[in-house]
Amino acid sequence: MKHHPPIIDRAGPPPLALDAELATEWLVAFLRAEFRRRKFTKGIVGMSGGVDSAVTGFLTARALGAENTIAVRMPYRTSSAESLEHAQLVIDALGCESRTIDISAAVDGYLQNEPDADPSRRGNVMARMRMIVLFDLSARYRALPVGTGNKTERLFGYFTWHADDSPPINPLGDLFKTQVWTLARHLGVPEAIVAKPPSADLIQGQTDEGDFGISYQRADEILNWLLSGYQPAELVERGFDAAEVEVVRRRLASTHWKRRLPTVAMLSPTAIGESYLRPVDY
Repeated sequence: MKHHPPIIDRAGPPPLALDAELATEWLVAFLRAEFRRRKFTKGIVGMSGGVDSAVTGFLTARALGAENTIAVRMPYRTSSAESLEHAQLVIDALGCESRTIDISAAVDGYLQNEPDADPSRRGNVMARMRMIVLFDLSARYRALPVGTGNKTERLFGYFTWHADDSPPINPLGDLFKTQVWTLARHLGVPEAIVAKPPSADLIQGQTDEGDFGISYQRADEILNWLLSGYQPAELVERGFDAAEVEVVRRRLASTHWKRRLPTVAMLSPTAIGESYLRPVDY
């Protein structure tokens, strides 16, 4: 029998519209299964005051119960008071256990030896210090860290390597930012958190979209097309702004290394993660 190639629908990528109820059920089931598999009963979430960590907290509490969810606020001395307040809104809404650990002394203890560190380096030190805190408290409470990075940030490389991406499970990693907002409203995340401009809260007045040079709405639309196999020129032909397409293409193409585990030089046929995989490794 002659085999014909599959028919490819070129009408466009899958829609970005999210069935929030179904997504919630799936993500709660995912979390429960991962916690069972890893033999943890408690989860710990870094609560920044942003929508991503809020949604992660809400999902973790649904999956494990608020009594098994620990939210950790980790301000630096220049962090906005609003971020702390918004993180507290989530803690109060969930009724979960919480800790507040000021990382200023630890960060400054290192940076006093690096007085010329630019804002990017300083931000990376803060992000990595927060992961030190989160994983240390993970050991104290026997609680598995839950990641908060969304798909747009991951594709843009808009995170600190071996920091934001460190938690071993992540319920939001396959959700675009605009889909996280949809899910947040479905879960009942306080509107003050959902509506505010996303920010890494490293510099006063800084916003994610200002750093990108494009809105999340436009970025997600373009990413959705590019990930579905369309070329930049095809998007421009379909009416997308050429400059915006190039912003997204350049970020996507230049950050592959941040989405991979360390590259291991293979010297044997049993290199871990390269050739040697047990069933639990994937």
